[in-house]
Amino acid sequence: MPDITPADRALRLGVAGPVGTGKSSLIATVCRSLADDLRLGVITNDIYTDEDARFLRSAGVLEPERIRAVETGACPHTAIRDDITANLLAAEDLERDFAPLDVVLIESGGDNLTATFSPALVDAQIFVLDVAGGGDVARKGGPGIGRADLLVVNKTDLAPYVGVDVPQMVADASEARDGRAVLALSRTDAASVAALRTWVLGVLESHRRGTHVPQDPGPMAPHFHADEEHPGGGFVHTHDAASEHEHESRSADEVHVHSPARK
Repeated sequence: MPDITPADRALRLGVAGPVGTGKSSLIATVCRSLADDLRLGVITNDIYTDEDARFLRSAGVLEPERIRAVETGACPHTAIRDDITANLLAAEDLERDFAPLDVVLIESGGDNLTATFSPALVDAQIFVLDVAGGGDVARKGGPGIGRADLLVVNKTDLAPYVGVDVPQMVADASEARDGRAVLALSRTDAASVAALRTWVLGVLESHRRGTHVPQDPGPMAPHFHADEEHPGGGFVHTHDAASEHEHESRSADEVHVHSPARK
């Protein structure tokens, strides 16, 4: 029997982010935008309820049977990264029941800035922030902000009411992500919804060609530590290898990279 490659199954697209940033709303937007063109399924995660799944079913974005709920019973990141069994089984069941599917969207329960999906569960991941959470959140970094395939700055229509400069927030996010994709989104803005649709279709095409490589954001993205003894100085801390840390010292005059010797 030939090996089954990821390209032989549906694209699994994870959606993570803090509580209230609009993950379910984003998934509903994706479904409304693409349901006429693609065969979609959704899996939601909540700790003790299926509220997100019920919201999406009531919104009528897909046939109710195509929306499944996982009750994690623990912190949401546990079920999307540490022990993915329940989500993996739910995805496989959904794909078997409605074969063939093009995309399965997997929504994490609301978590903090450290939440990321295991690449064994999803092929690509979107991390969602919203303007109501504060314009400075993107600068705070973290693995989801820094390394998810797409960072969405959501609910931009609320910016005038919460005093957030959206272009500045997007610029901060782009800097934190070293130029990786950032999308300012409002479900009421047709142009931004079209951009989200185009991004999903592009990832799906790469997945089908077998050229998309799932990325692991890792337990910690690069983050800055201030040096309290030397105002204006500090270092960038990375955790790119299990046995090694790198500290990139920054001051007005010089930049050094310090890598501890391997034991």
